[in-house]
Amino acid sequence: MKLFTSTALLLLAFHTALSGQQLVSTTLLGAKTKTQLITQFSLPVIQYGAKFYRITYTTTNLQGLPDTVSGLVAVPDDPGRVYPRLVYQHGTSGSKLDVPSFNAAQGGEGSIGLLFAGMGYVALLPDYLGLGVSDGFHPYVHAASEASVAVDMLYSLPDFNAQYGVHTNEQLFLTGYSQGGHAAMALHREIQTNLSDDFTVTAAAHLSGPYSIGEVMRSLILSDSIYYYPAYLPNTILSYQTAYGNLFSQLTEVFKEPYATTIGQYYTGAISLNQLNTQLIASLIANEGTSRPLRALQPAIVQAVTTNPDHPFNVALRDNNVYAWAPVSPTRIFYCMADDQVPFLNSIVARDSMLARGAANLIATDVNSAADHGDCVVPALTNTVFFFAGFQQIGIFTATNDPLVQSLYLQPNPANTTVVLNDLPAGGQLRVTDLSGRLRISGFVSGDSRQIELSELENGLYFVDYETEGKRWMGKLVVQH
Repeated sequence: MKLFTSTALLLLAFHTALSGQQLVSTTLLGAKTKTQLITQFSLPVIQYGAKFYRITYTTTNLQGLPDTVSGLVAVPDDPGRVYPRLVYQHGTSGSKLDVPSFNAAQGGEGSIGLLFAGMGYVALLPDYLGLGVSDGFHPYVHAASEASVAVDMLYSLPDFNAQYGVHTNEQLFLTGYSQGGHAAMALHREIQTNLSDDFTVTAAAHLSGPYSIGEVMRSLILSDSIYYYPAYLPNTILSYQTAYGNLFSQLTEVFKEPYATTIGQYYTGAISLNQLNTQLIASLIANEGTSRPLRALQPAIVQAVTTNPDHPFNVALRDNNVYAWAPVSPTRIFYCMADDQVPFLNSIVARDSMLARGAANLIATDVNSAADHGDCVVPALTNTVFFFAGFQQIGIFTATNDPLVQSLYLQPNPANTTVVLNDLPAGGQLRVTDLSGRLRISGFVSGDSRQIELSELENGLYFVDYETEGKRWMGKLVVQH
């Protein structure tokens, strides 16, 4: 469930110790202009440059004790505006520092935070427990800790905003890819179920995640299929041993030799996850003829897990499913049917479960049926960008906190043939422009509402602007014929 592989370097620009309860330190990592971001991502939707920071903040570890973790915060470079918040959860890390707050400057997965900042979001990318500056073993695809470190990062944001003069509104968008898709869905569930007094999710997009750990991912391994990411199996088992403590007493109870020795080296930190995967593939091919991760397991464990649904392994796997609930916020699940790492059935199981429980605004979409896991990143993120654009609200900050620009509400959004603008004072000028700034629709509004015909507009993102008597309303419209 890997998105990027990169070697990260620790770049310290400055370090400030803070007295706040949640936020511990901040480090400016760098800045990119709007032009640089457009060049990097080839997306004309980028409207701002971005500054990006490593922060450390307090959370609790698996034992409920205080811990300090790290994450990336990326902010648009215009301090005069009020932006929505966005949490992006990252994919599987190949090493301890292969995380957003250490790899953003090198073009790793953390750079996705810069992309969202360039589009007008204050982006938060937690590094997870056991990664970045956090001590201990990383609890891989462990839903509770994936959610808790993101929640605590949100709680630390007001202190960061106060320090740097950043302004955010109440909007909150959630997304993530691969392991991050699992983490984003866990976070979405946690906020809706237990933290609705503090946060409201505006919209969420979960991307190519292993949502069904206890069924789809379990079946993948027990099927004895050829699979070239064998390190995910021991990483998950070691994670749940760290979290629950009842899966084994010795590694050789679970893994055969020579695999147990290699896995033990990873468990102690002597080798990285990437190195473990490479060595396991080589050993499996040499000893078993091909890379079938099941062959690394002791036959007795395979028999027990296969026949006993209440075996501690099965209980732990089911405990980290993240799909058995119904989101109330607009939600999308984007996946690719040819995914070679995370079977697309994870997305189908999540969709069917959520719809059966009453989810009203949930759609799962195959964004490229021919794309594997790596190639699915771009179409999944592209669909996410356009989906979120239909809800995003950006205001202008004033000292009196009286917004000069108000949000323009468009129904429906995305729209197909027509869109309606409601509750506007009469006598104003309406303008619709495309991403290149070209005026596509203009007119004078004489009533309280207006229906706009969209037949002349191509599929894509547009900016809608309405102005009258010194007041201004702005919004974004997604056209999908």
